[in-house]
Amino acid sequence: MKILKGYIVSLWDPEFIPTGLRTAAFVGSLLFLINHGPALLRREMTSERWISTVLTYTMPYLVNVYGQYSYRRKISCKELSIEMKT
Repeated sequence: MKILKGYIVSLWDPEFIPTGLRTAAFVGSLLFLINHGPALLRREMTSERWISTVLTYTMPYLVNVYGQYSYRRKISCKELSIEMKT
């Protein structure tokens, strides 16, 4: 539960946000074009497709921040382990 709370807090961490947003913009745009590009060009975007679009951009952000958070935790644990040995 502590890890989940830490992850949720990390979603608004100023260090993680820029990379998360860049990843979401790049990956989300690629996925949007693949999944919804033809429908957009044909003007067939429904409300369900727009909801899916929001998720298309949200998921890469969540995954990227999780990766950054996991890496930070791993480094912190290693540093703590080294300090305890000395």
